[in-house]
Amino acid sequence: MSIDSNLIRWVIISPLITFLINFLFSRFLTKRISAILACLGVGFSFVFSLMLFSKLRSLPQGVGISDLFFNWITFYDLNVAVKFFLDPLSSVMALVVSGVSLLIHIYSIGYMDEDKDFKRFFSYLNLFVFFMLILVLSDNIILMFVGWEGVGLCSYLLIGFWYENINNSKAAKKAFITNRVGDAFFIAGILITYYVLSSNGIFDLSFSNLNSSALLFYNTSLFGFSVLSIITFLFFMGATGKSAQFPLYVWLPDAMAGPTPVSALIHAATMVTAGVYLVARLNPLYQISHTVSNIILYVASFTALFSAVIAVTQRDIKKILAYSTISQLGYMFMGAVSGVYASGVFHLVTHAFFKALLFLSAGAVIHSLAGEQDIFNMGGLKDKIKDVFIVTLVGWLSITGFPFLSGYFSKDFIIENLYLSGRNNVWFLSVLTAFLTAFYMTRLFSIAFLNKPKKELHIHKPSKIMTYPLFALAVLSISAGYFLKPFLSFTGVEIKEHEISFIVKEIPLIASFLGIFLGFVLTRENISDMLENKFKKIHKLVSDKFYVDEIYDFIIITPLSKISEIVFKFIDRKLIDKAMVEGTANSCYNAGKLSSKIDNYNLRNYAAYILSAVVIMLIIFLRSS
Repeated sequence: MSIDSNLIRWVIISPLITFLINFLFSRFLTKRISAILACLGVGFSFVFSLMLFSKLRSLPQGVGISDLFFNWITFYDLNVAVKFFLDPLSSVMALVVSGVSLLIHIYSIGYMDEDKDFKRFFSYLNLFVFFMLILVLSDNIILMFVGWEGVGLCSYLLIGFWYENINNSKAAKKAFITNRVGDAFFIAGILITYYVLSSNGIFDLSFSNLNSSALLFYNTSLFGFSVLSIITFLFFMGATGKSAQFPLYVWLPDAMAGPTPVSALIHAATMVTAGVYLVARLNPLYQISHTVSNIILYVASFTALFSAVIAVTQRDIKKILAYSTISQLGYMFMGAVSGVYASGVFHLVTHAFFKALLFLSAGAVIHSLAGEQDIFNMGGLKDKIKDVFIVTLVGWLSITGFPFLSGYFSKDFIIENLYLSGRNNVWFLSVLTAFLTAFYMTRLFSIAFLNKPKKELHIHKPSKIMTYPLFALAVLSISAGYFLKPFLSFTGVEIKEHEISFIVKEIPLIASFLGIFLGFVLTRENISDMLENKFKKIHKLVSDKFYVDEIYDFIIITPLSKISEIVFKFIDRKLIDKAMVEGTANSCYNAGKLSSKIDNYNLRNYAAYILSAVVIMLIIFLRSS
């Protein structure tokens, strides 16, 4: 059940309008006007989202808000409309996307101030927000896929924004192609879903209809498997591309080639959470698809632990945060299928705040050090850029699960639900990941901000317009956790108090404190160097990311390249170009030469040709009659 409101479309259209102005008329705009327009576009989206959120809260439980923009596709009995729907889940997502995006837009004014393509950057940011809002507010899965592909396109444009550097272009291409692999699974899931529904006389692909058809999917078989298992698995594989889960996580660390605001926007708060949002949106399907839910739990827990291990040895400040994002996304997936899907969504929200804060703080550090990203070339920053030190302190404590900050509430809530669900092995892996998270983030914080610098640092302090969004995100990172119970109530999750032993409840906190302690102790220069030398082979294996990229290159990339070379040489060049294209051309040329000999301007010859043709036609006519 829903009520109509035309306000939803303006949440989405606002950044589109400012994108078009900035993109089409940039030559007539100053940098300041371009930036103001971009911020206004996203700002209006946030204001409209806030108004709709307030309106939704006043409605009875289970009543949403819808906006039918126009009918889009009519094909036989299939009708797909550009229709948007607001319920607690999409409302929260719209607020997070527009709110965090607005802060990142403001921050970008200072960060990108001297970039020659300043206006192009802001137009891309606006286009990305437009597609992301389509993704989270879509009423049906076809329209969602438009947003899904749109953010993939924009990530390509933003990751490769500094395209003059070939490595940036390669990183953008890698992200785009890897996501296309996941998208192929997504498309297959949509096709099978429609096939089953249409076979049963159902032609509605809205999310409400998909979720209400869970039992139909469960009771229908295809290739000897339940259709429910097939489509939920395919959608999850699609989600692994966008949300960087094993085996399709490899694009995200390389995506750090883009400007730091891009890392904060795409890889912390918005695009990488699209897969988690998809699983949460189809929660009724995953609730009864126990096999696929278990697959998700094991894949997500492995991804979380695996990426946390890799983060322990990284030196690049943005790469550490990238692997941290992959790990935290694993937590979100675990929460989304743990039995209380809202726990994963709540961690998505808190993570958007503290990870955007950490990325933007890292950007401020990089900006201050003229592009330096190696944490071992930093040190002593707490005294040199105190504002950045304070906000990074908040982000660090939040992600490590320090008591009473947002990460403490959301991550521990997921871990508790995993324990209550009886999945003790996954619970253990989640606790171990919490320990490693605290360790590698403390390592980053200690080396960059507290340890003595190895060389003299020349600091260029970030501008005020860069620091204001940092403090706003710091406040959200502190306070967001206190809204856990209201959030669960708003999303319709029944809150039950469960009895958990004190030791089980506090194990994640103990693990985090142990990680923090070891993070400080083991990052002392003499101890760190000693351990690295003692375990040199293991350290190299981990720092080289277990050679996963090299394995992919050997198994997939190189064979495909060889195959494409063979196809190009023998099929494209010899068969198509020479045999078909050039062969056809040569045949026409030779036919022309032959006809030119016949066409010699002799009237007697022409008369003979005509007479011969008439005789042949008469013979054919007489025989047929």
